[in-house]
Amino acid sequence: MGIKIVLLVLFFAVMVAVGVYSRKHATSVDGFVLGGRSVGPWLTAFAYGTSYFSAVVFVGYAGQFGWKYGLASTWIGLGNAIIGSLLAWVVLGRRTKVMTQHLNVKTMPDFFGERYGSKALKITASAIVFIFLVPYTASVYNGLSRLFGMAFNIPYTYCVLGMAAFTAVYVILGGYMATAINDFIQGIIMLGGIIGVIGAVLSGQGGFIQAIRKMAEIPSDVPVTMGQPGAFTSFFGPDPLNLLGVVILTSLGTWGLPQMIGKFYAIKDEKAINTGTVISTLFAVVISGGCYFLGGFGRLFDNASIYDEAGNVVFDSIVPYMLSTLPDILIGIVIVLVLSASMSTLASLVLTSSSTLTLDFLKDNVMKNMSEKKQVRTMQVLIVFFIVLSVAIALDPPTFIAQLMGISWGALAGAFLAPFLYGLYWKRVSKAAVWASFVAGVGITVSNMFIGYIASPINAGAIAMIAGLIIVPIVSALSPKPDIGKVDQIFECYDEKVVITKKRSLEAK
Repeated sequence: MGIKIVLLVLFFAVMVAVGVYSRKHATSVDGFVLGGRSVGPWLTAFAYGTSYFSAVVFVGYAGQFGWKYGLASTWIGLGNAIIGSLLAWVVLGRRTKVMTQHLNVKTMPDFFGERYGSKALKITASAIVFIFLVPYTASVYNGLSRLFGMAFNIPYTYCVLGMAAFTAVYVILGGYMATAINDFIQGIIMLGGIIGVIGAVLSGQGGFIQAIRKMAEIPSDVPVTMGQPGAFTSFFGPDPLNLLGVVILTSLGTWGLPQMIGKFYAIKDEKAINTGTVISTLFAVVISGGCYFLGGFGRLFDNASIYDEAGNVVFDSIVPYMLSTLPDILIGIVIVLVLSASMSTLASLVLTSSSTLTLDFLKDNVMKNMSEKKQVRTMQVLIVFFIVLSVAIALDPPTFIAQLMGISWGALAGAFLAPFLYGLYWKRVSKAAVWASFVAGVGITVSNMFIGYIASPINAGAIAMIAGLIIVPIVSALSPKPDIGKVDQIFECYDEKVVITKKRSLEAK
């Protein structure tokens, strides 16, 4: 217990110290929200990766999908690395930086307002962000608190309150720069921790080969295997179609999440884009691939403690139980690992939500003539409000972690992914198409919450995103063309000439 407490005290002390150090960067709106748009590749890549992966992945998703799909759940991690990180940086990174800086926008709703010339779109988008980031934040608390309960026997309520308080302190003090520096520190902890944990868990099962052999011997009469022998060690697992839905939601979903896309707004230069792409992808391979690979062995830890009174598996309890048998020092590392992942994600969520509500909703609508200082103060107050609201939901969570995250990701990415992606590349996108995407993304996710016509919220989120990608070009083709002059003016930022060295670009002969 002493080891665990010392590690936690050191961790929290460093986080707060970084917040104090970063105060000088948080005096202006641009500094507080985007770090002055001058954040380097390592900080940006780690900020992207640590915002991507939290206790939701480590506890909720790894436990649930490892149990359902066995070792094939590793595909989810690889999908996160290739689609959610590599392709996101390649397809969105440079264009997002160039256009958002040209339009002088600081948030995703601000982008919709300026790109499509609609204040109503901006306000609606800010409302969607604020409403649907709450369940995601609640899910982050939930997953972390289960591990704290296992390691320290601390009541769930105290875990939630403690994590919320420390996150609020360093985000309010240092804004984006504090979160970016802390994300880098937390990312290093995550990389070392996940490798050590995987090694220790497999060692407890007799090593990798022996663990695989045990997984292959799981009886084929388990309902999910549909009679397939060795289903949990097969290439695509017992349920490839639903596995694909999870890959789409958790990988493509990042392309439409404001807390992820915001990292591209803040990046410094071309070198930062190129270096950040590589770092972010490798980080995702190790962290996400490692989490799902570890979760894939969950059925080897089948135990009465992971079932509820009705005999149903409590997916959120699988990974904590897997880790409960580790030595104290490793449990301490795991706690700091998941705490790192969760606090970085939580910091990104609360900063995104508070900045969106302040800059896109309150400023110039509710509160006229807000000074720079007043905007920063308002965001700091709203960080507290958002944390309190999410804590209230986290203390009485309505469903499993994965379902909470699926609802949030499905609504946000379903509404935003298509109009943001097409808006960076295609001049023909119309306001009507953006409205249609907002309605479809939120409509599919919310209606499915109440009616349940799609069995899994995860698949509902994936369908919402794909629907948006189909709806936007169709509605754009059928609706009036946008003002060509204004659109050309927006896209001229891509044609601006710049001078670079030959090692960055070869001249044409």
